[in-house]
Amino acid sequence: MSIPSLLLLTRALDTGGAQRQLVELALGLQRTGWQVTVATFYPGGPLEAPLRSAGVRIVSLDKRGRWDVLPFIWRLIQLIRRERPLFAKSYLVMSNVLLSALRPALGGTYVVWGVAAADMDLAYYDWLSRIEFRLSVPLSHCAHLIICNSEAGRRYHVLQGYRADRMVVIPNGIDTEQFRRDAKARVDARAEWRIPPHVSLIGLVGRVDPMKDQANFLRAAAELAASQPNVRFVCVGPGTGPYRDEMVALGTQLNLGERLIWAGERTDMWRVYNALDLLVSSSRTEGLPNAVAEAMASGVPCVVTDVGDSARIVGQHGWVCPPGDSHALARAMAAALSSLPADSGPIRQHICREYSTAALVERTADQLRRLTAGAAVQCRTAPD
Repeated sequence: MSIPSLLLLTRALDTGGAQRQLVELALGLQRTGWQVTVATFYPGGPLEAPLRSAGVRIVSLDKRGRWDVLPFIWRLIQLIRRERPLFAKSYLVMSNVLLSALRPALGGTYVVWGVAAADMDLAYYDWLSRIEFRLSVPLSHCAHLIICNSEAGRRYHVLQGYRADRMVVIPNGIDTEQFRRDAKARVDARAEWRIPPHVSLIGLVGRVDPMKDQANFLRAAAELAASQPNVRFVCVGPGTGPYRDEMVALGTQLNLGERLIWAGERTDMWRVYNALDLLVSSSRTEGLPNAVAEAMASGVPCVVTDVGDSARIVGQHGWVCPPGDSHALARAMAAALSSLPADSGPIRQHICREYSTAALVERTADQLRRLTAGAAVQCRTAPD
């Protein structure tokens, strides 16, 4: 029997949620005997390290910027023709659009999309991102398979015109060996941030972006801080530019001062989660937020806004409130702090059972094998 081959395509191996899921899938499939190659638009990125350590091949297409288009596309076509993978799976909108647009030139390679977003508000994105998404709707009919990481994401994209009969839901997979309770990690991280043992630490993990709605979190934090002096807050995640500057200024205006830490991007997220007493997801839109599942795997309870599959992830083990309502978020945070579970075991077990890396790998491999057993899929740019 021939070894199944898969090429995974993404913009760069940065520390975003989709990129981390790519890494988990690549490592998991390689361990089970698949031949995996990862192709990136741009070289570098912190997530290259675990792939290289495991012997996963990484190929950069060396894109020279936004307007390096035709030479870049030619390099991608040449790569796929040279590698001749049975499957090519893309991550995020631009990669998806490229694979479907190039499908006639890719020979017998099955085109598979990865979709992580839900309820996207395109008003918050630049003109090129809006064009990419609009192009993705007709081109979704050229994908052999579309894998959404959330039920909310599937519903949203079907409403936008994506091909419903080619969409399946496979939740993200969490490395439950990496993300687990670790007393030393807790001590080390809190010492770095100078958090005393008697102080509760509430964290928000995610890129500094309007979709994550750090403003909602900061306003709720200020309301909670007014009545609870032994609480501090930390925002962890990459972000530069005007929006981040606005959020830092907002924290100052709300008098959070030294009670608020801007930790930036971290590569030691298992330490970060262990430092927390509570994780908050204040997003206005989500698919399936990795940070929530990773925190819960580490035994940390969560407060989430009711967007995407966030409520589905926390189940009976967390608190849910409406998006964009800082007063409701503050009340939920207060309720959570007043009733933190003495035993974090059930929180972790819920994630290990429903959102493990092993489940992600097994479900993905099963769906890919079904493609080869099914009938030929025609490329149509309008619904049947």
